[in-house]
Amino acid sequence: MMRRYEYEGFALEVTVESDFKVRLKGQAPTRPGYVAVVRIFRENQAVAVFSPLRFGEIGGRPFATEADAIMGGYAAARKIVDDLFRKDGH
Repeated sequence: MMRRYEYEGFALEVTVESDFKVRLKGQAPTRPGYVAVVRIFRENQAVAVFSPLRFGEIGGRPFATEADAIMGGYAAARKIVDDLFRKDGH
């Protein structure tokens, strides 16, 4: 799953990766989790501002659903743009 959003002169690309865990024989299966992979571009530029960034839930846990990962990645990307690139401090 991949979504691309425009925000404050930047393009925010959020993709989702499954966080599969290898389980040992005899262990109960675990639910797969999801990780948001975020790339931030300046509008109309093909090169990302940062290397891809990976985000999970608080405490390093993966997101429970793909939708949670997309929204969590989008929120994180907006926060990065606000904190690092907005000149007015708002």
